[in-house]
Amino acid sequence: MAAFRLCVLLVWATITAATAQSRILPDKPSDTLDKEFHRQRREQLRKQLPARSVAVFFAAPVRNRSNDVDYYYHQDPDFYYLTGYTEPNAVLIVYGEPQTIDGKQVQDLLFVQPNDPRAEQWNGKRLGVEGASAALGIATQPNTTFKPYLDKAKLQQVYAKPLPADVRDDKRDNADLYSLLEQFKAKNLTTDVKALELVMGQMREQKTPEEINLLRKAVSISAMGQVEVMKAMKPGMSELEIQGLHEFVHNKYGAHFVGYPSIVGAGNNGCVLHYIESAKPTIGNSELVLMDVGAEYKGYTADVTRTIPANGKFSPEQKIIYELVLKAQDAGIEQCKVGNQFSAPTQAAQEVIAEGLIKLGIIKNKAEVRRYFPHGATHYIGLDVHDAGTYGPFKPNSVVTVEPGIYIPEGSPCDKKWWGIGIRIEDDILITGKGWENLSKQAPRTVAEIEKMMAQPSALDDFVLPEIE
Repeated sequence: MAAFRLCVLLVWATITAATAQSRILPDKPSDTLDKEFHRQRREQLRKQLPARSVAVFFAAPVRNRSNDVDYYYHQDPDFYYLTGYTEPNAVLIVYGEPQTIDGKQVQDLLFVQPNDPRAEQWNGKRLGVEGASAALGIATQPNTTFKPYLDKAKLQQVYAKPLPADVRDDKRDNADLYSLLEQFKAKNLTTDVKALELVMGQMREQKTPEEINLLRKAVSISAMGQVEVMKAMKPGMSELEIQGLHEFVHNKYGAHFVGYPSIVGAGNNGCVLHYIESAKPTIGNSELVLMDVGAEYKGYTADVTRTIPANGKFSPEQKIIYELVLKAQDAGIEQCKVGNQFSAPTQAAQEVIAEGLIKLGIIKNKAEVRRYFPHGATHYIGLDVHDAGTYGPFKPNSVVTVEPGIYIPEGSPCDKKWWGIGIRIEDDILITGKGWENLSKQAPRTVAEIEKMMAQPSALDDFVLPEIE
């Protein structure tokens, strides 16, 4: 089993190295969002800005992993949404009305890293100023000129997101994000944070057709990961091995990342809501395995959960709890209709689970349901796994999760036969003017469907590696 995990890690390393070149536009996949999409997003934002105002966005910080090693860079979702730019140390200014700066009329200004052959030798090709302007269709300046442009621009009313506080100062670079933020803060501007967050939430809540296509792909990839793991699952495998299988399938379909740390919890670990350690070396024959894993495809992330029996057959107690969660999910999904309150799926699921747990003698009254179903059942997905939105009445072309669960950890005040059962079922639901669509329906949901899928052979059944001392 350890050898198999090593193989998955090697595959992952190879794919990660290949994606380092993804910023070079001639190699960009055809289904990546184009510059017209991002221009339209800026234009929509501009229409909601008062005259003589600006909205300022900073790129995400580079996150340090340890010593001189950084995590792979991930752009701030709002910044990507408005620009398509995927490099660090950048600033976007969106003007409420056209401005004349240096004799030229501009609507937006993007400040980016200039080309630097030495830096690019180590860290990969940069778009540079001219490359960013051509590829992204936006007036672009080197980030080294940001401070002078702050003085040239008339920043009467300023909208900005909360400025990141955990930014490292690269002493070798006077235009790194730390320096750009210091230059901005030195202006002592009064910024409206809540108004900008509200506008961006309204925009990102309702997806465009291009975004829905990318979400469909991300969700389908995630569902196929669930399918392949169902076929490959065997008692004795490790949680890490199961996680690796999911992510290998994602990579095989061209999704370079997961949208959040993968959750694979066997037995009692499935009762930990955000269990990300994948530390259990051997999954027991009678244990359930909860798998909450979502692929990120071209920036858009899925969020799909299935819970399956390691040996391919639910025990009577596992089946009872599973079918109660499934009934609750069905009730929640039916509430995903335009105009319904965002809380409606959670309320519907809670009602079903409360009634079911009372009948089983696990709780005595509905108020106790939060002990075993402690979270909400719904959130938006998109550029973030918990995506921006208003969290008000449902609107068409929004995509949400419905994810009820029941978690009965060892030591719970109920019959011991229920201990160690942790079940969550999560699907990604597109809300339209005509109703809802389950985007993740390719992954089996019912007990019968899961057991049938798990009985099928896996392409990995004969994949056996030699033991490593």
